[in-house]
Amino acid sequence: MTLWRRERRKQVQTMRRHVTRWLMALAVLGFAGAAHAEMVEVAPGVQMTRKTYKAPADEQPFYGFTAKMAAPRAADEKLVPDLIAAAGSREQAFEAVTMRGWKAIQGGRTGAAAKRFNQAWLLMPERSAVYHGLAMVAQMRFNDLAFADELFRQAYKQPQQLKALNADYGRLLLMQKRYHDAQPVLEKAVVDTADFGDAWVYLAFAKLQNGDKAGACTDAAEARKHKTSRSTVRDLVHIEKDAKCS
Repeated sequence: MTLWRRERRKQVQTMRRHVTRWLMALAVLGFAGAAHAEMVEVAPGVQMTRKTYKAPADEQPFYGFTAKMAAPRAADEKLVPDLIAAAGSREQAFEAVTMRGWKAIQGGRTGAAAKRFNQAWLLMPERSAVYHGLAMVAQMRFNDLAFADELFRQAYKQPQQLKALNADYGRLLLMQKRYHDAQPVLEKAVVDTADFGDAWVYLAFAKLQNGDKAGACTDAAEARKHKTSRSTVRDLVHIEKDAKCS
């Protein structure tokens, strides 16, 4: 072996040692980060990852889990008896605030939606709609798809799930590019909400991404029979073009 080759071999070995140490350091940091992910109980037996964002705390899921929200949250807790008295029962109060939350979601007013779903959480923290609504907030306002996914999965575990749950979760899975996971969820969604055109569009897109162009065209044609949102209509045009629907 020549001197150059011996020297080159030493350099390669040294480089490999540095790379190995660097990868090990990254792994340690990753495990440390995972270990420090704080879980907070938000309802009896229900724990969520503590997440905070740059926004007013009452416009974040679960008030941003912040201690400084003690006073504003106390004000909302004082509001709870008033909501119950005005509505006639805790159940009716819950339905009233969640309805306002969904209207805010539809209007793109995610800050207002968070306030309503936080109030719903104070009223009935065990209900599926709380986690469903806050998942939409995490997705739409903060673009935190991982936390939205966690909230959606919790919504499936809680009682009285809404029919729109599969459609909304399926859309999130599409945003995460988890097309194979999304398809069976969206196949349930079009059964739950057969008149919801957007669900058919989501399913068509999932099938297109999974290589089923014929199925995508079938679902796209079904979507045309129902009312769809403006943004989804644009998606539908692209799906039909890419799938070469006749």
